[in-house]
Amino acid sequence: MIKKLLISFLVLLSASVCFAKTAFFSSENYNLTVTYNETIVPGDAVFVRMSVTLPKNHKKSKSDSDKKGALQLYQDKKVIEKANFYSIGKKKSNQTYTDMLCGIPISPWLTGGSFSLKVLFSFGEDETGEFNLPLTFKSRKWVEEVIELDASNTAIKTDSSPERAAQIEKLNNILFTTMPEDVYTLKKFTSPTTSTRYTAYYGDRRTYAYSNGKSSTSLHYGNDYGVPEGTEVRACADGKVVMAENRISTGWSIVIEHLPGLYSLYYHLSSMDVKEGDLVKQGDLIAKSGSTGLATGPHLHWEMRLNGSAVRPEFFLDDFAFENEN
Repeated sequence: MIKKLLISFLVLLSASVCFAKTAFFSSENYNLTVTYNETIVPGDAVFVRMSVTLPKNHKKSKSDSDKKGALQLYQDKKVIEKANFYSIGKKKSNQTYTDMLCGIPISPWLTGGSFSLKVLFSFGEDETGEFNLPLTFKSRKWVEEVIELDASNTAIKTDSSPERAAQIEKLNNILFTTMPEDVYTLKKFTSPTTSTRYTAYYGDRRTYAYSNGKSSTSLHYGNDYGVPEGTEVRACADGKVVMAENRISTGWSIVIEHLPGLYSLYYHLSSMDVKEGDLVKQGDLIAKSGSTGLATGPHLHWEMRLNGSAVRPEFFLDDFAFENEN
C-alpha cells in the first residue's frame, strides 16, 4: 500500500511539452518518482517516466529485477489507449534502481472530455498497486485543404492492387511492433532538414480531388518540407533502420526505430544512403529528398509513429523523455 503522495510542478519552456509534473510515491519497499507531461493536446503524446529506488534498509530479493508497469489513458472513465513501460536504466549512484518509460499517442480526433492516466505497477511479489495522474486537455485547430491530383497521382491514390496492399501490411506490422529492449536514444530529436519551409503540416484535413471527378478525405500524418530534389535528409535521432525500400504510395522510403514502439519515417526520397539493419546516429545523412510515389512536387515528408499511431513530429523536438529532469 502506498502511504504518502507528494506532487510538485515543473514548468518546461516548450510549446510541445507545455507542463511537466513530478509525483513522488513512497511505500515500505520502494520509492517512486514519476514525471510526465500534464497538458495533453490532440495529435501529441503523453510520456511518463518512472524511477524506482530502494530504501536504504531494503533487503535484496529476486523480485528486485522483476519490475513491470503499464499505463492507461482514460477519457470520461473509459480506457482509450494503453501501453507497457520498458526499462531504460538499472543503476545510479551505487543504489539499485529501475528507470522506466512509457508513451501513449493522443488522437488528433479528440475534441474534449475529462482525461487522466492510471499507472499500474508490479515489483515482483513485494509490491503491486496503481495510482492516477491528472491531465489537462488543450484543444488544437487544424488546417483544411484540397489537393488536386492529376491522372498519375489519382491512379496511385486509388490503387487497390495486391502489391500495394502487401506494402501497407508490411509497414503496419513494423509500426505496431514494440521491442522492449530496443532503446537507442532518450535525447530530444532534431529536424531531418535545415529547411523551415513547410508546405503541409501534421493533422491537416485533406480532400483529394481526383482527375475522374471523384474525391476522398483523409488526415495528413506528417510534416512536408518544400525542399528541392536532392536536399540532404538526416536522421532525427539515434536508431536502427527497419525499412529502406521503394513503395507505391510513398516512393523511396526509410523507417527508423528509436525506442520501443517509436519510429520516424521519411518519404518520397530520390536516393537512400542507408539500408535495412543499419544503425544510425542523430544527424547522419540517410537520404536525398525527391518526388517519388504520390507527390505533386519535390518535398520531404517526415512522420513520427508511436505504437502505430501518427504523432505530431514537433512533440519530439523537446525533452519528451525528461532527460533534463533526471
